[in-house]
Amino acid sequence: MTIRSLWLPDPVDYDQVWQAMRDFTESRQPDTPDQLWLTQHAPVYTLGQAGKIEHILNTADIPVVKTDRGGQVTYHGPGQVMVYCLIDLRRYKLYVKEYVELLEDVLIASLQGLGLQGACRKPGAPGVYVPIQPASSTLGNPGELAKIAALGIKIRHGCAYHGLALNVDMDLSPFHGINPCGYADLQTIDLHGCGIPLTVTQAGDMLAQALTTALLARCA
Repeated sequence: MTIRSLWLPDPVDYDQVWQAMRDFTESRQPDTPDQLWLTQHAPVYTLGQAGKIEHILNTADIPVVKTDRGGQVTYHGPGQVMVYCLIDLRRYKLYVKEYVELLEDVLIASLQGLGLQGACRKPGAPGVYVPIQPASSTLGNPGELAKIAALGIKIRHGCAYHGLALNVDMDLSPFHGINPCGYADLQTIDLHGCGIPLTVTQAGDMLAQALTTALLARCA
């Protein structure tokens, strides 16, 4: 069994990738290989199926797209790596909850492997978080959890699409225009703010390899 990883040209239009994911999922056959699509987006807010318009505070001319993934509102833009996971969950004997946990586990383990030992889940708030370091105290109180990665999925005919986003080296100010994932005053951070000088390409390749390893381990 193979999982194909490919980088899309960037920055790519969100609607274009969203439509391509739907087309891929609708047309795939039982033997269609799973794929991971990696890219960066031009600035865009996306509002998931649980999203509330009142959580969009000030778009500052950044477009808003109502999408079919789970979750609420988030921001995508340059300097953030997107990993879209087009996965037939049945191959890996994964239920939806287990799949979400696998995505979070991969993010947490990858961040811990970079030296961010405090990477964790936050009860009641989807995604992955890291404690704010003293050197990044302008973002909030040292030790306070800040969101570094988001995820959202859609399941159709047993196959998943959408995926996860990791903040690498980006302008975080657009997050101030929303209540990220529906939470007011939720702090966000990126790898560079944590002292990790990875490029978007390096971060994406790291996650693609980790996801592939975690998924294929389910078939061992």
